[in-house]
Amino acid sequence: MTDGGVRRRRAFIGSFTAAGGPGIVTAAVAASGGALTALSSVDGVPDPSYLALAPGGGLLYAVSETSEGAVAAYRVTEDRLERTGAPVPVDGQGPTHLSLHAGHVLTANYGSGSVTAVPLRPDGTLAGAPSAVLQHAGSGPHTRRQQGPHAHQVQPDPSGRWAVSVDLGTDSVRVCVLTDGELTVHREIALRPGSGPRHLAFHPDGTRAYVVNELTPTVTACHWDAEDGTLKPLTETQVLPAAPAGDAYPSGIVASPDGRFVWIATRGEDVLSTFAVEGEELRLIGTVPCGGHWPRALTESEGFLYAANERSGDVTWFAVDPDTGLPRYEGSIEVPAASCVVLD
Repeated sequence: MTDGGVRRRRAFIGSFTAAGGPGIVTAAVAASGGALTALSSVDGVPDPSYLALAPGGGLLYAVSETSEGAVAAYRVTEDRLERTGAPVPVDGQGPTHLSLHAGHVLTANYGSGSVTAVPLRPDGTLAGAPSAVLQHAGSGPHTRRQQGPHAHQVQPDPSGRWAVSVDLGTDSVRVCVLTDGELTVHREIALRPGSGPRHLAFHPDGTRAYVVNELTPTVTACHWDAEDGTLKPLTETQVLPAAPAGDAYPSGIVASPDGRFVWIATRGEDVLSTFAVEGEELRLIGTVPCGGHWPRALTESEGFLYAANERSGDVTWFAVDPDTGLPRYEGSIEVPAASCVVLD
């Protein structure tokens, strides 16, 4: 969208309606700087905790992170969202993440430990029932959190050939193929037992990937081979400069567009960590307060970081120093039970 030749940017903020969230908030992004201003909200779908924009920004997709589990699509207008139809059940429980891949919406279903593919029509709207549900199997040594599979994220790799799912319950990453609407596992890569992998971010060069681990506050640097669909764990680095006082629960991870830095949010410590990318390793540079409480997700856009702070009910933004990569707090917007931010 443009206004007098200047592109008008929007941010979309998901939330947990069961905890008092407003649904999905549409916000304007300041033309100079990264400040957000709320414009409208829609609340017709319960717990739209994670969002994804279609290329071009004309459509927005949201999970419904409930025990029934569903996905919804919205058309993006000037200042608000309009749902394109009824939510589609994903035949999985508690979807926590979604992405677009090969004409489908993919959801990672934490509760049931599965990945679902929902086909899209040519116009990007949801075509109907899932074409595939890929059930994960396995467990881990953490007696409370790893009794079974818990798919936490699914996304395409930079080459677009593979769908990569991260499973906290099985301490593994699955590289999958989506062909004619069917999902199959190409390879499953084991990570350290008990680490609890949550999310993965690819380096922009397409040969490296970083997995943030929720059950131990670490990040695993990996080599990624898009030709063979192979992920090779290399090094594991602490995300905090000292041992946390309690459970740390790292959450979001983002790689900078120039490939020089990686940022990780940690909920139990309410901090954002900055890492320098040094070859195939990461080096912790420092941490800064997230500006709220319980940063569930982290997003980068045009030199700014945005943290969705679930328990303090706000989204904070930070200007990134282009030389050091360190974030500097700039401001916040109130969004009760905020869970995710995406920007066009």
